[in-house]
Parts: sequence; C-alpha cells; structure tokens
Amino acid sequence: MKLKITSAEVAERAGVSQSAVSRVFTPGASASKKTVEKVRKAADELGYRPNVLARAMVSGRSRIIGLVVAYLENQFYPIVLEKLSNALQELGYHILIFTAPNSADGIDAVIQDLMDYQVDGIVAASVSLSSDLAERATQAGIPVVLFNRGQDNSPFVEVTSDNIAGGRQVAQFLLDAGHERIAHISGWQGSSTGRERQQGFNAALDEAGTTSIATLDGMYSRDVAMACTDRLLSDYSPDAIFVGNDHMAFAVIDTLRARGIEVGKEISVIGYDDVPMASWGAYDLTTIRQPVNRMVDATVSALMQHIDNPNIAAPRREAIEGPLIVRRSARKPKGWTNEGI
Repeated sequence: MKLKITSAEVAERAGVSQSAVSRVFTPGASASKKTVEKVRKAADELGYRPNVLARAMVSGRSRIIGLVVAYLENQFYPIVLEKLSNALQELGYHILIFTAPNSADGIDAVIQDLMDYQVDGIVAASVSLSSDLAERATQAGIPVVLFNRGQDNSPFVEVTSDNIAGGRQVAQFLLDAGHERIAHISGWQGSSTGRERQQGFNAALDEAGTTSIATLDGMYSRDVAMACTDRLLSDYSPDAIFVGNDHMAFAVIDTLRARGIEVGKEISVIGYDDVPMASWGAYDLTTIRQPVNRMVDATVSALMQHIDNPNIAAPRREAIEGPLIVRRSARKPKGWTNEGI
C-alpha cells in the first residue's frame, strides 16, 4: 500500500523548508513566486495533498463557512450560493451547505450540526434562529449573518434589500399607471421579507388614499401562489397583482395565461428579486431587483470582520435599496421611459 506523502518529503524535493511548504498551502500566507512554483511542482510530482483538517486543528480555524437555506427551488438562492461561494473562495474559504425547513426545531438542529463542524462563520439565508441558539453561537464565538432575512431583537448582522422601499416603489408604479384594483400575493408572513414588502406596499397605497382589494399569503410557494391567483380572479377581479417574489410571480403569470388573460394589458404583474428568468421572453417580468452583489459583499465583509476581530461592534442591519426593473408584464405609466416618468 502506498504511504501518504508528507510535507517534509515535498520540502526535501523542492529544496525548501517545511514551513515554506506550509505557507504555500495556507490561504493568505506569504510566499515568493519562486517558492510557490517549486513547492507546487514537487507536490504534483509526489502526488501530495495538504491535510486541511489537520491544519484546521492546529490553526483553530476550519476555513469553512456554513450556509443554511430553507429551499433552493426559489431561483434567487442558487444565484446567491454561487456568488457567495466565489467571494469566499477568493479569501481561502469554502462553503458547507445545509437545507432546513422553515421551523424553529429544524433550523436549530441544522445550525447545531454546523457548530459541531466547527465552522468559522454561518450565513443563514432566509431563515431565522431561536434566541437560545443565537446565544450558543455567540458563546462559541461563531459569527452569524442573516441574509435576506431579519428578526426581532437579533444579535446578529442582518443583510437585506430594502424591502419596505421596494414595496413602496411597486405601489407607486402601479398607481401612476392608473390601476385601481390592485391585489397583493405576499411572501410568507412568518418572514420579515414578506412582512416588510407588504408594509411598504400598503403604506404607499394608504398615502395615496387607497388600499389593496385583497392580500393573500403566497407562502413563497408556487402551488399556493397559483391557488391565490385563482381566488383573486374568482372573488376580486384585480387589474394588477404585486407578488412577493419572482418564484411566485412566474406561477401567477402561468395561471393567468391558462385563463386566457393577457398579462401586462388586462392584468399587470410585478415580482420581487429579478432572477435571470424574469428577463426571459416567456415572462418579461417587471420586478424589484435585489442588489445581490452588494448584499453578498456586505455579508462577506461582516463575516471577515468578526472572524478577524470577534469583539468588533458590527452593525445590526444593512438594508440595500434596489431598482424597479420595468418590462412588459406590467402596464407602464403615461410618459414612462427607461429613466422613469
């Protein structure tokens, strides 16, 4: 049986010290270009691979960030995963992904598993943590960032789009376009994102002296959104529908078309996220664009600051406003151009 190649053998083959080999394979460590070339050449020739787990035990850092997501069928989260993974890899970190149901018990069990893996940080994407688990993560010195989700009295950094401002933009656009029977299929009301988008939407309608004809909880579910659409058509006859995310908005558009309704002319539909499918000709969805690049940058920055300095006083919340992207699924206000009215 072939014995495992050691860093000492690589050092001997490369003609460098063992500590130089360690520096070459340690993300962020300093080594000259010549040393890197010699060490990597020797490692390739010998078939050497560094023991990441052993190095983590010595350094006290796993260089792994845990990511918890509730579900991946929402097209927004695969995009987040890719961008977050790329940003962390550039800094020498890797992602360990767990999915969890949107329930306190399920999420807490997953976060506990992540803590057992001794991850250096946790990103909870669109899930909330119990106060007990929050305290345990804090005691363990593991920074946690809530991504696209907030919660009351949170001890963590929260990075979201400005959901309230986004909801207000949608309402104002629909009012300016002359809509009078506006309905809302909200995101899950157990989530801060669903509540805040609805809050901003309703506030703008109220300021204009009107209100939505109906608000139904779409639960961030395609099937529920389709059922909500059927109910709106049967009971309320809307001329516009604001949908709490694009994943549900696609279901709304499919349901309307199955009824023979021309989207954008008979009934306007606006979503939230601006995932790539929103620009497809099949949907051409008007939607609020989540500033995902800035949200990922803010998330990674907060994690790295806390990892490098556990005592740093991090901001509680960063809400980043995104633009309304206007396409053909919604009637435009008179005089509308790409720059607005």
